[in-house]
Amino acid sequence: MSYTCPLCHQSLSLNERTYRCENNHAFDLAKEGYINLMPVQHKRSKDPGDNKEMMQARRRFLEKDHYQPLKKYVAELCGQLLVDTKHRLLDIGCGEGYYTTEVASHLAQQSDNATVYGLDISKVAIRYAAKRYLNCAFSVASSHRLPFEPCSLDAVLRIYAPCKAQELQRVIADSGVVVTVTPAGRHLYQLRDEIYPDVRLHSEEAECIEGFQLEKQEKLNYVMQLSDGDAYDLLQMTPFAWKASDELREKLKSATLYECEADFMIRVYRKTS
Repeated sequence: MSYTCPLCHQSLSLNERTYRCENNHAFDLAKEGYINLMPVQHKRSKDPGDNKEMMQARRRFLEKDHYQPLKKYVAELCGQLLVDTKHRLLDIGCGEGYYTTEVASHLAQQSDNATVYGLDISKVAIRYAAKRYLNCAFSVASSHRLPFEPCSLDAVLRIYAPCKAQELQRVIADSGVVVTVTPAGRHLYQLRDEIYPDVRLHSEEAECIEGFQLEKQEKLNYVMQLSDGDAYDLLQMTPFAWKASDELREKLKSATLYECEADFMIRVYRKTS
C-alpha cells in the first residue's frame, strides 16, 4: 500500500526518494523521512496548523507523560480492535507523533506487517515526528481529502481531529473502525474554572458518523499533578489560552503544584455495510 496523489488521486510509487503518479506529479521524500502531500493551492494559509509556540508547549507537556494513561489505553485498544486485520492504521491530526508511535509499537508486537501512518497539516509538527519516530510513516496532508486508496485502512484514530464522514467511509475497509478521543465533561475543569465565571461541562453527546455504528464508549478520568510550568504549557495547548489573564499565566508558570483533571471520552465506531 502507498499514498495517492493529492492532485489527481492516482497511486503514488516510490522510486529512490521521490513519489510519482502516472500523471507525473512528483513529491520528494524530505530528509527527515516524511512526505508533503499538501500542494500550495490546497493551503488556506502559508503555514497551516498549530503555531510554533503552541507546538513547543505541547511537546514539553507530553514529554512529561501527563497523558500517558490515555496513550497506553488507546494503544491497547487499537491492538484489540486490529487482531484479525492487516494492521493498517492512520492517526489523523497526529501532531508530533506522541500517540502514533505508541500505537505503532503495540501493533508491531502483534504483526510483522503492521503499518501505522501519521497525518497532520502542520509541517513543523510532522518534521519533528518523522525525525524522532522511525516506526511510523508520516505525511503532511489534509484530513478533508485523505491521500489513501479506497478500503486501504483497517482503522483510523482521531484524537480531537476533524474528518469528513465520506472520507472515513472511503478509506476504511469493510468492518473497519474509527477510534475517537474527545474531552469528557470535566476535562481540564480546574483550569477552565480559572478563566470562565460560569464553567460548563463539556458535552458528552456522541458524534454521529454516517456509515458507522457506535460500538463502544468509555471514560478515562484521573487527576494530573502539574509542576515546573507544566500547567502553563497545558494552558498554551488549549483553545482558551487567549482568554487567560496575565495574572493566571504567572500563577501557572510559578505553581509548585497544580492539580487538574484529565477527563477523556473514547469511542469506537464500526463501519457498516
